[in-house]
Amino acid sequence: METGSQPGSQGVKIPPLKQKLTEDLKTAMRGGDELRRATIRLVMAAIKNTEIARQAPLDDGDILGIIAKEVRQRQESIDAFKKGTRPDLVVREEAEMAVLNEYLPRQMTREEITTTARRIIAEVGAQGPRDKGKVMPRLVAELKGKADGREINTIVTELLAS
Repeated sequence: METGSQPGSQGVKIPPLKQKLTEDLKTAMRGGDELRRATIRLVMAAIKNTEIARQAPLDDGDILGIIAKEVRQRQESIDAFKKGTRPDLVVREEAEMAVLNEYLPRQMTREEITTTARRIIAEVGAQGPRDKGKVMPRLVAELKGKADGREINTIVTELLAS
């Protein structure tokens, strides 16, 4: 059996990130790390649900997108719990977010996003705001998991307006 394949899966490769999540889940279960175990299980469930919805296995880029979405949800919860003066829940959400961030690549700086956006704008020959539809799909695909979509959108809008 080749590394990264499941028995009975006819040689279908498991994405390295999914394999790492599975191994980390086993380690957390053995070590009694309740927080890590619960957080990884939530991510694995989200991955499974997305695979069922798409009727296809996910690649690492898709899995990174799911993890990034989970991080955003934690941040929104933290903000809400701070407004509601619930420091106990803030601590839990921050701890879960720290576990999730371990699986995400380093987030790109605004300057790095801008440089990549300029390159893609030049490649597709975008001239102004009406060409945003040509730029965004390529840029989002290239930066998936490395930069926030809202930040990418803001930068592209600024670059195409000037």
